Amino acid sequence: FAELHAAVPGLPLASSRVLPGIVLRRDFAAYCPTDGELRALLVTEPLRPALTAPGVEFVVDSERQYQSSLRWIAKRTEALMKHLQSNDVKLLLSSVKQEDVVIYYAKLYGVSVVECLSSEEMALISEITGVSPYVPFGDTMDGEITETAVVTFCQPLLLVSKRCVHVGFASVCAFQPHCLILCGPVDGVNEQHAAAVQEAFTMLQQLFKTVDQ
Repeated sequence: FAELHAAVPGLPLASSRVLPGIVLRRDFAAYCPTDGELRALLVTEPLRPALTAPGVEFVVDSERQYQSSLRWIAKRTEALMKHLQSNDVKLLLSSVKQEDVVIYYAKLYGVSVVECLSSEEMALISEITGVSPYVPFGDTMDGEITETAVVTFCQPLLLVSKRCVHVGFASVCAFQPHCLILCGPVDGVNEQHAAAVQEAFTMLQQLFKTVDQ
């Protein structure tokens, strides 16, 4: 329920509504508008390539070597974004903050980015889509990326002064997510309404469980 409702203070209760899909309470780190369905990728690690393996020290002993390392990182990141573009990936959903070089090349190749998603949000998206997080920089960047989710729409959403991301997924199960936008004059009222709605859903869940048995 926590991931499927958003409380918005400062608006009358009558402004409450139900939206298809889910609302991610983050702003786009990069936004490239697209029409129609698109493919999304889940990531749980930085897409900026590391210069060394974990636990291995990398020593830079000259400015020239340092600049060469930055160029290698940029080329590798650009190659990854080209690979995503060739696989029609238009949206990155990341649980970690991405480096500026990733955001730069994402914008350049028309890939929207939403970062710093919670583990609960990532788990919900995986449950809806059946997709697991993508592991970048494997042995090769050739071939099709199979672990992508189908997104029916992806757009900015403004809830009073907070910028959010409103996204719809093609579900692989019977569950069709909708998000409840709960409005109220102050946070305390919104919390009471949210608790009441959650209790109502819990009661209905118990009722249907009894009927099924």
